Amino acid sequence: MGRIGRTLDVTAKWLLKFRVISWPARKIANSRLSWSFISRTDRIRTNRLRDRVKGQPLPEHISIIMDGNRRFAWSQEIEKEIGHRHGKDKLKEVMDWILDLEIPYLTVYALSTDNISTREPDELESLYDLYVTGFHEISNDPQIHERCVKVQAVGRLELLPERVREAITLAESRTDSYSKFLFTICLAYGGREEIVDAVRGVAEDHAKGELDLDSIDTSEISKRLYTADLPDPDLVIRTSGEERISNFLLWQIAYAELHFTDVHWPSFSRNDLYEAIDSYQKRKRRYGG
Repeated sequence: MGRIGRTLDVTAKWLLKFRVISWPARKIANSRLSWSFISRTDRIRTNRLRDRVKGQPLPEHISIIMDGNRRFAWSQEIEKEIGHRHGKDKLKEVMDWILDLEIPYLTVYALSTDNISTREPDELESLYDLYVTGFHEISNDPQIHERCVKVQAVGRLELLPERVREAITLAESRTDSYSKFLFTICLAYGGREEIVDAVRGVAEDHAKGELDLDSIDTSEISKRLYTADLPDPDLVIRTSGEERISNFLLWQIAYAELHFTDVHWPSFSRNDLYEAIDSYQKRKRRYGG
């Protein structure tokens, strides 16, 4: 089948060189009927993949490095701020998909400490405005309250403007009593900085005589991390084609499965999520995890 498919592909490309064939071919490809067929086929494929992943053990905790808002904007020839706005809207969609799968923990990387020091001030201010809007939307989102989603932000939050911290406090206070799902947004976050802060806590307790040297182990570090109330991630997804961790959850992802996709974050689809989970499940089955 692979050789036949390649032969058909080569033949099709050769035929498209001839105008008498290429013109009707393009008209058909761009027709409403064609797109309707493609859309229906994609939905069928996505639903089949959803049923397959739901039939296998799902990850308990998914973490996402949401990369590619600016590259998406460049590819669409729109302003960076609009690209970031699309990224915010995509996060709400993805959270709904995670809830539909009943995966209890979702953690996303929204803003790094490096971003704060390297992004242009105007872009940062636009991002801060989006965070304020986003946390206010979360506070009033019926889905959040119906599904009992607890929301929290972690990182060096003192680096954020007061308006952002106030919006975070509002979202956290309105969802604090919930425990069915936990949605964590990493803001002003850096994995190395998180470990440094945890080690400082250990050193302080040791200096006070509250922690013996022999008692310092991985659990003492883990319980001082920003994410101490979370299980370690099972699956980390990074969008936009970069294959690196970028200082995200360095301690916590020691045994996580990593999945990289070329899709920019605002274009991330339900099918992309299912493919990432499917890849995770195949690896777990292969290695008996």
